[in-house]
Amino acid sequence: MAKVIVDVMPKPEILDPQGKAVTSALKRLGFDGFSVRQGKRFEIDVDGELTPERLDQIGRAADTLLANTVIENFDVRVEQ
Repeated sequence: MAKVIVDVMPKPEILDPQGKAVTSALKRLGFDGFSVRQGKRFEIDVDGELTPERLDQIGRAADTLLANTVIENFDVRVEQ
């Protein structure tokens, strides 16, 4: 069984209030020099062989449902 990871992040020009809140909390806790952007990670287990067609299907699913492509970018990768 193959595992495919879809990482979804806000586009750089989009405000990220959750990331800013985490950045501020880290600073208050003494962790300086960090800037956080918060996103989402989807782990997809694929039954059977992971073909290029199946990988393309996952990319289409990410584009259609998993990411709001108006404000988010996504990356699809196979985890070994």
